[in-house]
Amino acid sequence: MTSLVIAEHNNSSIRPATLNTVTAAAQCGGDVHVLVAGLNAGPAAQAASRIAGVARVIHVDGAHFEHGLAENMAAQVIALAGSYSHILFPATASGKNIAPRVAALLDVGQISDITKVDAVDTFERPIYAGNAIAIVQSLDATKVITVRTTGFDAAAATGGSAAIDVVSGEADSGKSVFVGSEIAKSDRPELTAAKIIVSGGRALGSAEKFNEVMTPLADKLGAALGASRAAVDAGYAPNDWQVGQTGKIVAPQLYIAAGISGAIQHLAGMKDSKVIVAINKDPEAPIFSVADYGLEADLFAAVPELVKAL
Repeated sequence: MTSLVIAEHNNSSIRPATLNTVTAAAQCGGDVHVLVAGLNAGPAAQAASRIAGVARVIHVDGAHFEHGLAENMAAQVIALAGSYSHILFPATASGKNIAPRVAALLDVGQISDITKVDAVDTFERPIYAGNAIAIVQSLDATKVITVRTTGFDAAAATGGSAAIDVVSGEADSGKSVFVGSEIAKSDRPELTAAKIIVSGGRALGSAEKFNEVMTPLADKLGAALGASRAAVDAGYAPNDWQVGQTGKIVAPQLYIAAGISGAIQHLAGMKDSKVIVAINKDPEAPIFSVADYGLEADLFAAVPELVKAL
């Protein structure tokens, strides 16, 4: 019984989500192998070989793998699938793009967004915005799984010494081409990898107030900025700051929510945070039910005072 983790990388380093997925794979039992497919991705393969718990790295190089196009990646995974009992992807945009294709081509059911491994064929996953946990058993010979990375600790990025096997890749499917990308530039930590997140809600009232009140706090803490869906829909914050069921799932060491009532969809995206601090003037706000520390106060007074104290 051997598991294959599909690594996410930028051809030079491994993305953090891969480390959490390796932990999930290790809990499935047996050896853990990692597939690194890219262009001139030798440095990423070397980084994968150093991940604790990884027994083997499969390195596939080709121009058509450079940007991780789903059609080409799925074909490569299918070419290797016969040797594995479990194939695991991080539940990211990329993983969610490739995994269903692999499951369909293998004619198996995909197991999505797992947060716990109960047994080699049994997994737990949240449903109904995290209000219930489904226990799912798969009888398929090959389990195709996406992993909610906040549910698993990251494997150590160093300490491993896995062998790297360079194999020839599958041909370009020709079904899609990479045209370009626009990457948002920011000096702040990436939201899903940040250790501290400061989030604002609709109570801030405007984009100007959001920036005026929340940015100094994030600057003091070296934090990423997040927002509720209501704040994003109102235009106070950009889409890529949205935390919640329809945004990004986060689990930082510290999550500060200011002016966020705590709708169920938002809680689904941040309730796994290690320490949650809520600032809201409504004592009945649902956010207080999950907060470790709650401050019933007007955020326009409390947040600037907090910044001064810091």
